[in-house]
Amino acid sequence: MTTGLIGATLLYGQAAFAADTQTATVTAAQTFIQASEGQSATVTFVLGTSDNKPLAGPATLRYRTGTGTATAGTDYTAVTGMITFAADSTPGARKTIRIPVRRDRSAETAETIPVALSPTTAGVTVGAGPTVVINANGLPYLDRKLSVKRRVADLLSRMSLDDKIGQMTQAERAAVTDDTTRIASWRLGSVISGGGSVPASNTPAAWVQMVNTFQQAALATPLQIPIIYGVDAVHGHGNVYGATIFPQNIGLGASRDPKLVERVYHATAAEVRATGVPWDFAPCVCVTRDERWGRSYESFGEDPKLVTQMTTAVTGLQGRKTSQLNGPDRVLATIKHYAGDGNTSYGTGDSGSPIDRGVTTISRRDFARTILPPYIAGVRAGAGAVMPSFSSIDWTDDGVGNPIKMHTNKELLTGTLKGTLGFDGFVITDWEGIHQIPDPAATADTPLPTAAQVRTAVNAGSDMFMEPNTAERFETLLKAEVNAGRVSMTRINDAVSRILTSKFKLGLFDKPFATTDRVDQVGSTAHRALAREAVAASQVLLKNTGNLLPLRSDARIYVAGRNADNIGNQAGGWTLDWQGRSGDTIPGTTILDGIRRDAPRAQVTYSPDASAPIGRADVGIVVVGETPYAEGYGDVGGPAWPWGTEAQKETKSLTLQPVDKAAIDKVCDAVTRCVVLVVSGRPQIITDQLGKIDALVASWLPGSEGTGVADTLFGRRPFTGKLPVTWPATTQQVPINVGDRHYQPLYPYGWGLRTTTTRHR
Repeated sequence: MTTGLIGATLLYGQAAFAADTQTATVTAAQTFIQASEGQSATVTFVLGTSDNKPLAGPATLRYRTGTGTATAGTDYTAVTGMITFAADSTPGARKTIRIPVRRDRSAETAETIPVALSPTTAGVTVGAGPTVVINANGLPYLDRKLSVKRRVADLLSRMSLDDKIGQMTQAERAAVTDDTTRIASWRLGSVISGGGSVPASNTPAAWVQMVNTFQQAALATPLQIPIIYGVDAVHGHGNVYGATIFPQNIGLGASRDPKLVERVYHATAAEVRATGVPWDFAPCVCVTRDERWGRSYESFGEDPKLVTQMTTAVTGLQGRKTSQLNGPDRVLATIKHYAGDGNTSYGTGDSGSPIDRGVTTISRRDFARTILPPYIAGVRAGAGAVMPSFSSIDWTDDGVGNPIKMHTNKELLTGTLKGTLGFDGFVITDWEGIHQIPDPAATADTPLPTAAQVRTAVNAGSDMFMEPNTAERFETLLKAEVNAGRVSMTRINDAVSRILTSKFKLGLFDKPFATTDRVDQVGSTAHRALAREAVAASQVLLKNTGNLLPLRSDARIYVAGRNADNIGNQAGGWTLDWQGRSGDTIPGTTILDGIRRDAPRAQVTYSPDASAPIGRADVGIVVVGETPYAEGYGDVGGPAWPWGTEAQKETKSLTLQPVDKAAIDKVCDAVTRCVVLVVSGRPQIITDQLGKIDALVASWLPGSEGTGVADTLFGRRPFTGKLPVTWPATTQQVPINVGDRHYQPLYPYGWGLRTTTTRHR
């Protein structure tokens, strides 16, 4: 990977080069090069030409070691010399130099050796050079034989205020990619990839290279504190092309199988860590209580008991023992969004959303009974991080009308979470979460975050701050607040200690760089088989007149519906993009693919809109439902996602789209037996068409392995799933949840018919 930080542009017109306009650029292969005492640092330079043709004439440059924090003659041997790219050298040609690093046997922090280039002939221009970093050595916090507690204490004692504030700061990869030196100068503790934020070549190996490049910058600081890279892998490593995409949590909740959930999240961890990423912003352990919420599919269900059972996702990611966390198949888990984001009232939403980021109006007693239990279980399972919700809590105990943003809620973050529950990990804010904290002094033109927002959030109990594009501003403001005495050093040290503890447990100090040794884990055959199993377990059979399902594998089958052969739709949000993407987007099998694979002897006719002649089909299968969405844009009645595919811009609703209803009518009216599959992140009202449907299946958002749906249709696996949420009969009933006083849904919570596994034979 070229950085562009060191460059030599050759301007031709001299006799040696012929009179043409070709220019050449020499770049450092790496901005920072780490070396330990007693080794030699290898610095590599890469050639490029403006026309991408071989070099017209030789290019010679002088190099020398400059003045850094390391001392020539004591820490290293100074070098100087010439490098020449011969005429006809092709773009991409490389030259290396070596700088001997001496062993002085003294304990010390990292030291730097800048490398400079200078022109030897007229017409050659050069830029700044790379930096060799002599690794810190001999200090107690570097001794892996010491306890984590002792290592943290030693390191904390050596850190400046800038070091500490940097550890509390997280930036987005796009903010540092073009200039990775920002990671070092800002002393960043973490970097994040938001949804759809990926390296230029979105491959597992490219992810490893990207994370390692960022890590090299972090290790250019004197104390060499590694960054912790984080992603939202909420149903598999969704940002990475080729990853296994598992069913969304709502489907996993339907499986009622905590052990399966643990296996799914373990496989997710293996794929995430294989790409060099040690931190996952998952699982979501919210309890969803309103189907109109655009994040309802991120929840395991509407019953806190069910969601609590599924916190096995935490041990799937991290392992059951702390000692497993530094393994090649484990990542730090983040339980989110603490707390109450699934219980907000419709009409109280923020940032243009009807319900997302809204207000949960509740008593402390009901909060402890219906919202808190999954977080208690997650903390007990050892979750390393907790993410506050964008939403607010309005306690009924002291009267309604004074909601408190969760990012400012010291009672719940410090008092309940860190105090009562004994959470010893760290709290990471959501994306620009503190920017939504009310600040009466701010105007529409005030840059965010404000000093008051920073001060309030830190004092409330957040430890690391997700400031994707405002990291430097956050750091400046926090330093001023500390120096003014409005944020105590005790609070700063507590936050930093929690962050460092997680980094030590993950093994980042002992092994900061990832390798490509395990990239074959991403999208592996074993993980796809597991995903297929999970898909089958998530299917909920709502209706099965005359035991139509499972189907015969030699039937004449007419398949229709826009979600039958659309892997993007069946994967849903948080897949390649934040809001997901309709279409042929990821490797895997669609439901139609699965039907053809599971029933190779069947006569299958496929027509997305049911326009093809139906003929003498034995059975019709109509696959309908939703297009991808995520927070905000997925709210029923919310704004449309302006940058997605045309299909994604449709109005979000709890009723089927007209095209889906038309497909059901046309097929079910024409065949004697009709099966309807609903591919969606939440129930869809289908009451008015139920009479013409013989078999109805809630398929949820199955992910990349659509064959798992077909497995249940043809009896390769039985239907065993149960509704994780109530299925309403009308939109007027919403929100509707088990335990409501007036509870007359179309299908109740926990409903699910069962079948055998014999028909496909």
